[in-house]
Amino acid sequence: MPELSRFYNIIKMIFNDNLRHHKPHVHVYYNEYTAAIGIDGELLAGSIPVKQLRLVEAWLTIHEDELYAAWNNAVCGIPFGKIEPLR
Repeated sequence: MPELSRFYNIIKMIFNDNLRHHKPHVHVYYNEYTAAIGIDGELLAGSIPVKQLRLVEAWLTIHEDELYAAWNNAVCGIPFGKIEPLR
């Protein structure tokens, strides 16, 4: 699973498991927490502290178009590039 972006000790990775979550999403890893979060900001699975969730939601909003393009590439097996981290 290629890394899409990393910021504030939060790692985001895109994953093409559209059969399990049925919508475009990223997987987020922060310390012992893991979560799947839809590109629209919906928490699909797992958990993450509220502060980190808000950071991820901001990043998702800022990079929505890029994320959908990366998702479309991922489900087609096409490599995608990294997306700018939140600063």
